[in-house]
Amino acid sequence: MKRLRLVPTGLHLPFMDFHRIAVGVSVVLFIGSIALLLLSGLNFGIDFKGGTLIEIRTPQAADLAAVRSELNALDVGSIALQEFGSASDVLIRLPLLAGDESVQQAAIDRIQATLNGMYPDIEYRRVEFVGPQVSGELIEKGAQAVLVALVLMMIYIWFRFEWQFGVGAVLALAHDVGLTIGVFSLTRIEFDLPVVAALLTIVGYSMNDTVVVYDRIRENLRKYKQQPVRGVIDRSLNDTLSRTVMTSVTTMLALFALWLFGGAVIAPFVLAMIWGVLIGTYSSLFVAAPVLLYLRPVRVSDEREGLPDTP
Repeated sequence: MKRLRLVPTGLHLPFMDFHRIAVGVSVVLFIGSIALLLLSGLNFGIDFKGGTLIEIRTPQAADLAAVRSELNALDVGSIALQEFGSASDVLIRLPLLAGDESVQQAAIDRIQATLNGMYPDIEYRRVEFVGPQVSGELIEKGAQAVLVALVLMMIYIWFRFEWQFGVGAVLALAHDVGLTIGVFSLTRIEFDLPVVAALLTIVGYSMNDTVVVYDRIRENLRKYKQQPVRGVIDRSLNDTLSRTVMTSVTTMLALFALWLFGGAVIAPFVLAMIWGVLIGTYSSLFVAAPVLLYLRPVRVSDEREGLPDTP
């Protein structure tokens, strides 16, 4: 079983020796992500831009090249085809066309007529239309969901620990969300509602990791009153390192399985989760913890906690 140990017993890494470099890199990456978002924006999916999703299942393996050629000949906009699951399952994405809903419906009818001619026994598993008003509301609600999660978690940490811990936790969460959005802006991977769900999951994952670290820091601040805050933080990070690494590795194993076998439909969600777990683990060690070094939390007395004095 010792061979399965990811962190050797007695390991002590000087995390705070690198806090200036780590914080500097994080600040640069965060500012770069925001600048990239403002300049390039995101490649919003149909959930946010509006359009139509048509999911079909053909009686035999679909010839994507032939289907793409036939549909592009209809001149109904830039149609995207995507195989997922089996070779017979195809997802067709039709962008929002200029005009009212009748224009969009006419384009859908032409696409279905063409597909019926190519595959007489075709099965339409779903046809979903998202209008511009709905997509705009989804963007607003998605942003509100992320902001509300950040604010409520800061309030909880503030009351559970101290205000310094609340500030550190929110900065770490903003760092994780900002860098994740920056990756999507850089790679132009489609940003849709499942990715918003991934962002909220990342917020919860990162917060859970940060709370574990903060709880040990608070405990050690009370236990080692004479030790400098820098040393207490290093000790606490090493105390929780085994748990942090184990949680990240096991989560990544599940996510890589989803990446390999989940198909293209959930690929953006899985990518966001993989990046979020990596950056969330990093921020717990090199963003949330160094903030306490700068803000200097009050050393909680054992008498205030109602505990006997620690020698």
